[in-house]
Parts: sequence; C-alpha cells; structure tokens
Amino acid sequence: MSLISVREERTGDEDAIRAVETAAFGRPVEAGIVDILRESCPDFVSLVALDGERVVGHALFTPAAVDTGPVGMSLAPLAVQPDAQRRGIGTALVERGLAALRERECPFVIVYGHPGYYPRFGFERASAHGLASHIPDVPDDVFMVLVLDAGAMAGVRGVVRHRVEFDEAME
Repeated sequence: MSLISVREERTGDEDAIRAVETAAFGRPVEAGIVDILRESCPDFVSLVALDGERVVGHALFTPAAVDTGPVGMSLAPLAVQPDAQRRGIGTALVERGLAALRERECPFVIVYGHPGYYPRFGFERASAHGLASHIPDVPDDVFMVLVLDAGAMAGVRGVVRHRVEFDEAME
C-alpha cells in the first residue's frame, strides 16, 4: 500500500476528480455539481487525495449560510475511489479540510451524511444547535453541523442553505 497524500486541487485535476466522483457515487451527478461549483463559486476548498500520482479521493467545501447568521461551509461531496476505500482516505480529506477552515476562521461546517461516520470529526445533529436544513424531509440524524467558532455561533438559529447549484443539479 502506497502512502496517501492530500493537497489542494490543481488545474489539470478536473478529469481525475470527475472520475473519482462518478465511481464513488455510481452516477455523474456529483461530478457535475463539482464542475459547476468550480466555475460559479469563488470561495471554496477543494482537496484531492493521491496514492502515488493517482487521484483516489476528493472533498469539496463550499459556502453555506444560516438565514439569520454567519456564512460557514458545506462539505459535499466527499468521494473515494471504490478500490481505495477503507484506507483512511476520506478521514484524511475531511481532517485536512477542517484544518484549512479553522485557519480561515470559518464559524461552522454542515454535512448531509452518514450518522455513523461524521461524528468522529465532531459533527453533531444540527437540530441540537437550532439549525434546520432548507431541504424538506431530511432525516434529523443525517443533517449535521460542526461548530468551529462557538462565539460566532452563539444564539444563531435558523435555516441553513447551501449553494443553489446543489438543488439545481438534483432537479
């Protein structure tokens, strides 16, 4: 097994990221969302995981806003090539992304994800923080938040909205 490294996305990584997203999700929707966000969203964090020179994972963080409060970030999508899963690649991507967001003094990160996976990074049910998803019928245990700046989030309650491109791509 090779040593996995994580770095920011670079020009020229687009095709490899598209391949990872499509393989991981078994469809091209998430890859399309990444392409659209790359073009339309200037403030994002996009990371790739490399096994040698091969891109085997990708994580994208884009702005998300509480309707009554600050702008944070949304983690979506997180993808790892099926043949490279269960090697800590997703964990490495999330940890590196969260470290970058802490440096940027990002107040929070949301994720729609598996309740058995994301709590290891400190994510909790968003409802416990008075936050709700703008997407109807999302299970309470799937919509999670990681508060990075408790002071900035003190008293903040409301609906969290991620980039509209997600909704448009899913229609």
